[in-house]
Amino acid sequence: MPDILNRILTVKREEIAARQAQRPLAAVRAAAESAAPARGFEAALRAKIAAGRAGVIAESKKASPSKGVLRADYDPAFNARSYEQGGAACLSVLTDTLFFQGSDAHLQAARGACALPVLRKDFTIDPYQVYEARALGADAILLIVAALEPARMAELEATAHAVGLDVLVEAHDADELDRALALKTPLVGINNRNLRTFETSLDTTLSLHGRVPQGHLVITESGILAPADVARMRAAGVNAFLVGEAFMRAPDPGAELARLFV
Repeated sequence: MPDILNRILTVKREEIAARQAQRPLAAVRAAAESAAPARGFEAALRAKIAAGRAGVIAESKKASPSKGVLRADYDPAFNARSYEQGGAACLSVLTDTLFFQGSDAHLQAARGACALPVLRKDFTIDPYQVYEARALGADAILLIVAALEPARMAELEATAHAVGLDVLVEAHDADELDRALALKTPLVGINNRNLRTFETSLDTTLSLHGRVPQGHLVITESGILAPADVARMRAAGVNAFLVGEAFMRAPDPGAELARLFV
């Protein structure tokens, strides 16, 4: 496992312990189970694709470990409204604090500003975080194969589904994809960024998506920067995208989304 991911997971375990000391699991679980119904993350993606459009998960994030601050004037509510106007199917909002300068409040602000379903983008490694995500208002969570043992990943997925959350499982290579496909979720993200070098190559998605069974929905992640990248993916039958950096660097994120996905 790459050093940066190890560091993030070490910090995440400490964060979870601190949060549980402040708010016990039973309280968070009760809040999750009494939350209003989720908006339907998978359904929103499939509806866009059925209408002949790309299913875009538009990401709102202030910074990343590899690129630093992406947007100094970061406003998740503005981003959410802009993305909705630009044609996004769903949102992804970073909530990790130390490495991505995100927060739970960012997710709540973004979801409150639009009608789109929202993915809580974080490093989910414990059932506590799953209940927390639903209690915050998230409609989906991310599970990263590189960060999880298969049994824990299945446990987190079952917990998510029990409280009405959709699950996006993310793989970076063929071995991880095989583990991702052992889950029940049909939402399979293929991340084009190499976790060891942080370089991106769209060939990662193009070489792996044919291994995904029919009925699943492949979401290509990272490295989508130009209309030609979108065209290349759609020509190969990949119609769902998670894009963040290209939008966050633009003055109007939603206008850039509309330009990219003409």
